[in-house]
Amino acid sequence: MRSLSLDFAEPLAARLRAFLALTKPRVNTLIVFCAVIGMFLAAPVGLPQLTTVIAATVGIALVAGAAAAVNCLIEQKVDALMARTRARPLPRGVLSPIETIGFSGLLGGMGLSLLWHLVNPLTMWLTLATFVGYAVIYTALLKPNTPQNIVIGGASGAMPPVLGWAAVTGEVSADACLLFLIIFAWTPPHFWALALYRTQEYARAGLPMLPVTHGAEYTRLQVLLYTVILFAVTLLPFATRMSGGLYLAVAVLLGAVFIAYGWRLWRNYSDALARRTFRYSILYLSLLFATLLIDHYR
Repeated sequence: MRSLSLDFAEPLAARLRAFLALTKPRVNTLIVFCAVIGMFLAAPVGLPQLTTVIAATVGIALVAGAAAAVNCLIEQKVDALMARTRARPLPRGVLSPIETIGFSGLLGGMGLSLLWHLVNPLTMWLTLATFVGYAVIYTALLKPNTPQNIVIGGASGAMPPVLGWAAVTGEVSADACLLFLIIFAWTPPHFWALALYRTQEYARAGLPMLPVTHGAEYTRLQVLLYTVILFAVTLLPFATRMSGGLYLAVAVLLGAVFIAYGWRLWRNYSDALARRTFRYSILYLSLLFATLLIDHYR
């Protein structure tokens, strides 16, 4: 009896892990983190209502997971050609397209319903628009057709703090738009650093990423230019008095390091340096938003 239960439990656990992998947990974690920061920054005094924070966090996470699953479904053939993604459940045949569609529909429906009933309609509609922007406009239309896919498609990736802000206030303010602008400017150097050391894989998959269509040197220059743009954008919260001196000091320090990475990529490229730049970009955004939150409650 014990052996039979183990024989059943192991395949079930493997399938549950496969479904979890469809949601891209690491990417989803950063999305939810930025959304939660937006919720707390939206509260002018004190803390936002706990029930709203919990409901919005779960709802946004579910819809983000649904969007990631649709992305995996659309890109399953491309994923099979790339070392970074060939271990995903669909290329390995662990899950079927029908199962993925059903799973995405369940997650998305639950998330949107939660946002509508327990948060507010604006947050639900904005989250739905973000889902469409990422899963359909970016994945199906932009990514396979234009080297500016990351720049244009970055709008959907920049929405999480706006969703969090709308969840708490029921509106989208100028400060929420600043948070959007920071992530929007951060996205190109973040993804192009990855694309630089994955250029051959993207070329094999037939995706027109910038280093494939315009070459590595041009892409490295764009990474540097966007880090400078990002540096300027991150000063805006201080300029508009959304944040104070602590945030300014940390933003300048983090931005200077990011620009230094961009400069080194441009002048003395190596794949190892591109990998470090990509990893630093994730740390950069996390620390920047965490500092915004700390500064808000000082």
